[in-house]
Parts: sequence; C-alpha cells; structure tokens
Amino acid sequence: MSEELRQLVTPHIDSYDFFAEKALSIIVAGLPPVYINNRAENADSTQKHWRLKFKDVTISKPIKSDNRQLFPTESRQSGTSYSAPMVGTVALLKSPTSDEEHETYNVQLGNIPVMVNSSRCHLRGLTSAQLVKNHEEELEVGGYFIINGNEKVMRMLVANKANHPIALTRQGWTNRGPGYTKFGVTLRSVRPDRSSLTNNLHYISDGQITFRFYFRRQEYFIPVTLLLKALVDTTDKEIFTQIVQGDFENTFLTDRVELTLREQKVKGLNTKDEILDYIGSRYRHKANLPDSFTNQQIAEYMIDNFFLVHLPDYRDKFNILIVMIQKLYAVVQGKNGCDNIDATSFHEVLLPERLTEYLEVSRAMYLKAINAQKTINEDLAFKKAFDRSLNIGEKFNYFLATGNLVSSSGLDLQQTSGFAIIADKLNFIRYISHFRSIHRGAFFATMKTTSIRKLMPESFGFLCPVHTPDGAPCGLLNHLSANCIITKDPSQDEKSKEGVRLLPSFLMAHGVTSIDVTTNFQPNSLPVMLNGKLIGRINDGLAQDLVDLLRYLKSTGDEKAVPQTMEVAYAPKEQSKGGQYPGIFLFTTGARFMRTVINLKSGKNELIGPQEQLYMNISIMPEEVRDSTTHCELSPTAMFSVEANLTPFSDYNQSPRNMYQCQMAKQTMGTPLHSYAYRTDNKLYKVQNIQRPIVATENQSKYRINDYPHGCNAVIAVVSNTGYDMEDAMIINKSAFERGFGHGSVYKNEFVDIDEGKSRLEMGKTSISRPNYTSDNLDQWIDRDGLPYIGRLIKPGEPYYTVFSTIENKQVTKNYKGKEDAWIEEIMILGGSTQVRASTMITKFVVKLRFDRNPVIGDKFSSRHGQKGVLSQLWPEINMPFTESGLKPDVIINPNAFPSRMTIGMLVEILAAKAGAIHGKFQDATAFRFNEKNSAVEFFGEQLKQAGFNYYGNEPMYSGTTGEEFHANIFFGICYYQRLRHMVKDKYQVRATGRVNNITRQPIKGRKVGGGIRFGEMERDSLLAHGTSFCLNDRLMKSSDYCKATVCKQCGSTTSVAIQKSNYSQFTSSTCITCKTDEHLTNIALPYVFTYLIAELASVNISLKLQIK
Repeated sequence: MSEELRQLVTPHIDSYDFFAEKALSIIVAGLPPVYINNRAENADSTQKHWRLKFKDVTISKPIKSDNRQLFPTESRQSGTSYSAPMVGTVALLKSPTSDEEHETYNVQLGNIPVMVNSSRCHLRGLTSAQLVKNHEEELEVGGYFIINGNEKVMRMLVANKANHPIALTRQGWTNRGPGYTKFGVTLRSVRPDRSSLTNNLHYISDGQITFRFYFRRQEYFIPVTLLLKALVDTTDKEIFTQIVQGDFENTFLTDRVELTLREQKVKGLNTKDEILDYIGSRYRHKANLPDSFTNQQIAEYMIDNFFLVHLPDYRDKFNILIVMIQKLYAVVQGKNGCDNIDATSFHEVLLPERLTEYLEVSRAMYLKAINAQKTINEDLAFKKAFDRSLNIGEKFNYFLATGNLVSSSGLDLQQTSGFAIIADKLNFIRYISHFRSIHRGAFFATMKTTSIRKLMPESFGFLCPVHTPDGAPCGLLNHLSANCIITKDPSQDEKSKEGVRLLPSFLMAHGVTSIDVTTNFQPNSLPVMLNGKLIGRINDGLAQDLVDLLRYLKSTGDEKAVPQTMEVAYAPKEQSKGGQYPGIFLFTTGARFMRTVINLKSGKNELIGPQEQLYMNISIMPEEVRDSTTHCELSPTAMFSVEANLTPFSDYNQSPRNMYQCQMAKQTMGTPLHSYAYRTDNKLYKVQNIQRPIVATENQSKYRINDYPHGCNAVIAVVSNTGYDMEDAMIINKSAFERGFGHGSVYKNEFVDIDEGKSRLEMGKTSISRPNYTSDNLDQWIDRDGLPYIGRLIKPGEPYYTVFSTIENKQVTKNYKGKEDAWIEEIMILGGSTQVRASTMITKFVVKLRFDRNPVIGDKFSSRHGQKGVLSQLWPEINMPFTESGLKPDVIINPNAFPSRMTIGMLVEILAAKAGAIHGKFQDATAFRFNEKNSAVEFFGEQLKQAGFNYYGNEPMYSGTTGEEFHANIFFGICYYQRLRHMVKDKYQVRATGRVNNITRQPIKGRKVGGGIRFGEMERDSLLAHGTSFCLNDRLMKSSDYCKATVCKQCGSTTSVAIQKSNYSQFTSSTCITCKTDEHLTNIALPYVFTYLIAELASVNISLKLQIK
C-alpha cells in the first residue's frame, strides 16, 4: 500500500472517523432534553413535565441479514448502499429536577452509510493481498461512500476560519436598518462537534454596535452592551476599561464607548438578572421551552446555544466580544484595514463530520411523534413513537445520493446542494483528484464579481495555481497542493489533546499576562488568543520572542504543550495605518490548511498555516537563503497539486497550457482499475496499448501512476505533410493503428430486475428461465437458462433474455434495446428482490457489455502539454515519410501548433524521450530541475550527440511517395500521447425524420431520444452573413416544422378561416368568417410554431394580421 496515496484521502477518512467516534458522543452530550407534557389526569405539578434525553449513539460495522460481514464489493455489484446499523439509547426522566432515569430505550436510527476504509469498514487494516482477495484494488485507499452501487465523495467546501473574528465591509449591511453602516466583524463559532453558527457585530453610524445572530433561519439584533452585561455581572467602568485598554488619548474610541454605555442606561436595565429577564421575555415565544422555564432560564438557553457557541464559559464569551468590539472600532477609525474574506488565510475546510446535525433532526422527530400520542404516561406510547419516527439513515442516503441538504437550520451553510459528487473512475488521475478538490461554494458560482476567483498570494503552497477548470468554475473549484494537509481534530490524537490542555499554562510562563490578573493594560499590549478564546495579553516587545520559541518547539516536538499541528499567526503592530489587526492568534482545531517547510533554526520540518505564512520569510531554493530567512521550502514544486506535478517540464510551458493539461489528463481513457471482473460501474473506459512514459516526473512513481497508465509513447514527426494536419489535426500511421495504437473499449453494465415495479403479491411469479428451449428457435442467441451467451456479439433488436411467468405459464422473449453492437463480456447473477422465491430462481442479473472504440476520424488525442488535436486521416505506412534509418512516425503534427501555444515543454519532452529510448533509461522531467546554468536542451542534446544523433533532435527525412529528401531537417522524436474520451461514436448525430414536439411540431432535442441537430442564433447569423437565405429557409422551416395554412388575403387572418364539411360530399370547403366569403382564401407555407404563436396571441385578445401579395 502506498503511504503517499493514503495521505491524499486522509482528510476524508479522519473526518468520518471523528464523526463516528468523537462527534456523535459530543453532540449527544450537548443535545438539550426533549420536554414532554404529561397529560395524565392524576399527574401532580411535579410530574407535568417529563424529559427525554439521548444517552448515546453508536455505529456498528456493515453486516448482512444473516450477520455475516458485508464488504464494499458486494454493495457495488448488487447496486445497494454500503451502510451499518445506527443505534441510539434514550433515557426517560420523569422528575423535572432529578437525573434519575425511569427507563432507557434502544432506538433503531436506521442504516447509516459507511465510508470505505474508515474505522467502521471491514477493509481497514487489510494487506494488499487481502484486498485483492476481497475483489478490491491492490491500492484501495477508500475515502468514499457506496450509495446505490455508486461511489460518492463528499466534496470539500471552503468555510470561514473557525472562531476567528474577521473584519469586513459589505455595502449590503447598510440595508439592515436606519444608521447601519458597511462596517462589521463576523465570527464563525464552531462547537467541539464541528457544527457552527455565525455571529456578527454591526457598527451604527452614531458609534453604537449591535450583535446579530441567527435563530431558526431568522436574524435577530441585540445591543452589544446589553449582551456584555448579560454575560457577566460587571460595571460600566470595567467594560470601558476593557475596551479602551489604556488608550485614553484615542478620543474616537472613548467617545463611542461612552455613548454606547449611555444609550444602554436609557433602557433602565442595570443588573445581570434584569437583563437576562428582559432577553428571556423577548424570546419566550420562539424558544419552544416548557412554560415552567423562567425568563432567565430561557435567556441562558439562548446564550448557550446561539451566542459564541464555541465558548461554554460566559466570561470567555465576554472577553472575545471585547476583542471583536476593539477590532471593529479600529477598522472604522482606520487604524487597521479590513480582512480579505476571499484569502486562504481566513479559510478552512468543511468535511463530512458536519453531518451530526441530523441527530438534532432526530430529536425533533421524536418530540413530534410522542406529542401525537393521546396519553403519555404509558411506556407503550414511547415505543410506538420510536417505531413511527423517521429513519435518519434514509436522510443520510438521500443526502449522499443527491448532494442536497434538507435541514431546518441550514447547518450555517450558504448552499443546499452540490455536497456530494460521483467518484468518476474515467482514469486513475481523475479518480484521485476528486479527493483533493475543494469548492468555494455554489453560492459564489452565481456572483458576477471576479474577486472570489482570483489567485491570492495567501494561497501559495496550499492551493494549486494551475489545477482549476478553464470554464465557469475557474477559481471556484480548486485543488489542494501536494504538500498541503488538512489537520484532524486534536481529540483524535492523545498527544495533541494533551498539548492543547497544557498550552495556556505554558503561555503564562513565557510572558503572557492573564486577563484575571489585571484589567488595566497598556496600549502597546497585544491579545493572545487560542482557538477563539482570549488567553491573555503580551507586551509588544516580547511577542516576537514568544512566537520564535513556539515555532522552534513546534518543529522539534520536544515540548508537550506545543502541538506540532498548531498554527502560530502573529500580526505585529504596524507603525503606519491600515495594517492587519495586531495580536497572536493560535489555532489547534481540525479542518485547517497546513503545509511542511524546513525550519532553518532547528533544521527540522515544521507545519505552517496560511495565516502565519503572511509574516514569515521563506526561501524557495536553498541558495536563496539570506540572514533574515527563517524557513525554506522542501521543494519548488510543492506549490503544485499531484496532477499538476505530473506534467513534464511544466516550467517551460505557458501557464494556460498547464491548466489545460490538468483538465485533459482527467478526460483521458486509461486504466482506471484492475478489478474489471468485479465492477458494475455504469461506464468504464479502457485503452489497450498502455505504456509507462519514458519521460516522467518523480510524482509519476511516487503516487503509483505507473500502475495505472493512461497513454503510450508515440514516435512523432513535426512536419507539415499532406495538408491533413492543419488546424491541430494529426495524422496517424495506419499500420501503427492496426498494431493497436489508441485501441480502446467502453464497458457498460445493464442491471435487469424483473421484479422492479411489481407489488409484493406479484413477486415470485416470474423468473429468468427458458423452459421452451426445444421449440422456441432461440439457440442462436440465448442459452438454456434464459440468459444470453457470454462472448457473443449482440445487435440491436436481437433476442436478449427470456422471462417465464408461472401465472400465465408463458415464456416471453426480451429484445436488446441498445442502438449499437456490443460484446457480452460477463453476466453476474444477483440475489433476488425478496425472500419469497426459491434460491434457484433468477430474477436479477447484471450484463457487462463491451463496445469497441478503436480510433476513427474525428477522435481526440492530446500530448501532456495541452496540445490536443483530432485524428484527420489514417495514412498508409507506405506513404509515410521516413528517416535515414528507415524509422517511420506513428503521429505527424503541424509545426504551427507550437509558436502561439509556446509549449516548449513538449519540445523538450520529445528530445528527452528520444535520448531515453536510445540509451534505455527513463528521464526525470520534474519542474524546475533545470535552469539557465544547467540547461535541459544541453543535458539531453549531449545524450543525443553521444548516440550519434543531431544535438537538437532534427533528422533528415524522405518523402514516402517520391523517395526524395525533404529540403529541411524534421524535428523527430518520441512523445507520450493520451487518447481523450471525446469520440465521434458517442457524439455523432444525424436523422432524416423522427419524433417531434407535440405542441410546436419541431424536432425534439437530445441524441439519446433521436432528436434533431441544434441550429441556434450563431448558425442563423452565419447563414445570413453569407447571404444564403434559401438555405436558412430550408433549415428553419422545411426541415423543421413546415406546414401549410389557409389565410384570407383581404383581412390577413389565419384564425378567422373556418373549414366546413359537406353532408353530401367527401370534399370540404373553407370560408373566412370575418369577410363572409371564400374568394380571398389562399394556402401559404408557414412554420407551424408561427401559427401556434398566432393562436396564443388570439387567446389574450391580440389579433395578428398578415399582408399577402
């Protein structure tokens, strides 16, 4: 098993393990109890309210109905979901004050999907040989779910950094109410179970600040001073002192703080109890808590669950709120600048662990089910309620199958769809890229601003600068750099967990002053925060020394109190205005970006985050190290993704070409897997003439890409020959094609279930069989068991399989409905839909069909440098140009492909591969390996020269038709070519007649349903520009919805013409109802959709007249 491959999916697996082992317990412990009204007549006042509380939720491993282990391959083949039972324990507490349990209930919460290779999967810990024995890939790393037989990946999404206040300006905030400005501070507060809520501070034009929070998808506002006094029993003086922090000369700040405190006095609320009572009374009708709850209890419930939820202690909430106020005033005053919400330094990742919110949904379902019972003092009522409650497992399955989120709270997300994608196995590169992709969010895809798509300097080393699509998702769908990791939660690692516990004490011992010691600090002190909690403050002069110490200890791992995955973000106090808000911000939470660099002081590797990288001096190359340099990159290619690092000599290419190659590598027909015999994917591609590339980067072997090749080494000549190579077209040697160049196949699996759509009474009455084999004359196509012969070529309309009905005692033959000839590769017989039938009856099977896809004119090929082209001609080998040694090229491309594209890397690859083939060695093409002093052309040119070839790769060639030598030497060598999945056989569309739309009578669209060819506005404009009106008339009317309509020349109407049928004759006559005559009627040719438009307008009393001449 490749450890490097395993690291690519580690964020997904670690996240699911945290969800299954830690997050479930955390959220269960934090779920508030369900309060039930006891409607029994004999219940006294102490028994009116019972409580129902979740004690525990566990996920077991997948099992079959007979309690045997269920492996992923069985779920794939049967088209079912790979899931395990989820069981919850619920306790009934009859006393409103005591925690004494009356009874506990085990509740079946359904089957929850299990991530392959997670702690709940049977594949965890198996060796490569054991994986192959269980019909899996030797390099199976997991990280995906199996839903209805399809492999699904939960897409990583970008979220704001957890528990960190971010200062923003948004023009839309001015619409919140009178006096609201564009300034604000937002904080995404994340609970230990990774669920989150976003809180905001808004600056009012008169200097006041309001606190905004969301409750059941509605927003509410509270004056911030009111909230401060609700959190702790404090005085106006303490609030003033904490906010000002000794900067009494700053009248901008002091005046506004005084005004805010003065406005709060107007409400007449002074003590903490009065304010809590006031808040509770305002939210009593929204909280849905028992009537016995006091206003103070309701207010505390709101504060605990909706205000800065990452901090359970009220004093900590008070402290972080003070820091947010200070930051907001500093930004409004202009002392500090706003944060860039689009920068990676303020981002983290949303992972599968966020799904724990469905437990809250379950709690709400039980409350609804129990309250529906007439009496509640019977245990039977609880059992009925639990039996009728909805299935959480079904919700998870729906979520992963569709990618759509159904949630009452919205999970603090800005989208409700696009969370899950299919792990498409077109080729191995495409497959592993799914696990490294990260999307900004569907909400941002609709925005017209381009700032969200820009490549920010803060993303260096964390997001790949070239691996992003070149279309609509450009800049929104990114990929993690190969060196980037996603941190896991500290609770999953005992060492990190212990470090987080000891860290505050360590900071106190190294210059940080606790908030509890004094409240009067000097203006030059900086806040020290750990995961959104204010630990204390430190003098500005001591801050850099503390940061250097933390980074040194983090790299060595010698200090238990300093976790190695901790991010030390230090923003120094700037002398000029407009800098970042100063402070030391420490982060140890999970789901953060981190990457490895070399700490020059300790000489060891250190993990750094994007926010701390901003103020670090990191050299790219060792020779660039200066006195002020503190860190050095592991490799100059560390900034690229795994896929981008596979492009040979990418530093020689124009940047867009490297982007195109990242996309085309994922569209290449290759070797997606080795276990073809045990796969039932909807569609799989396979290329027959696969080879290991002669020229490859170090990542090619590091990530085992050579085990799943996706192309072949082709002999290539760069020459303009025959004219068939114009406009990126390419000529392929016909003999090379006949030897297998580019040959491929497409595998499609058809699931046949004869019980599908039938009622339970109808099941078991039919099966796949052929009892009439002696007389049905089907031996040519179907075997005696009713199934087709394996290895036979089946054509459209031919007999496919037979079904026998025991009710009608009749055998029915089903024909093949495909539109293309196919080879029957394999048949898998699956278990029946029910248990009512005999085990020998076949009711469900899978047919694997193989379609030959050998190259034809129009099929696409590409090099690894974004140089794509279509096959224009299979040229006979006898007419191909040849070298002095008699070597003939497999591929001919036009030299005009290079000047405008500037893909110099492809030219260097041709040189290097040619030298490698001659000397019998593989060449290293890793980017930045060569430079001006050590030139690639000189390196490979010398190898060619030693073998007796031209230094620059040119060779004299001779015409294949005349035998004469070309007047110019031809650039000749070897290049690794990929065959793309875009093939003519899958896309060509032609028809003479066919189905039309019932309303417009125009041809329907869609190749699969026999639709017509699209003719749009651009095609129309093109024909108009060429003056071919007759051709335009033919396309848009005669070949579309041609019809003849009767019109009155006098009134110009088609709707007033009435057709009358004679009672004495077979002929009909027409009359204009308006003109009362038939003298002016005539037939004209019209598009039928035009007559339909006339009728539609007439329905709204608009008459359309035609002028007939």
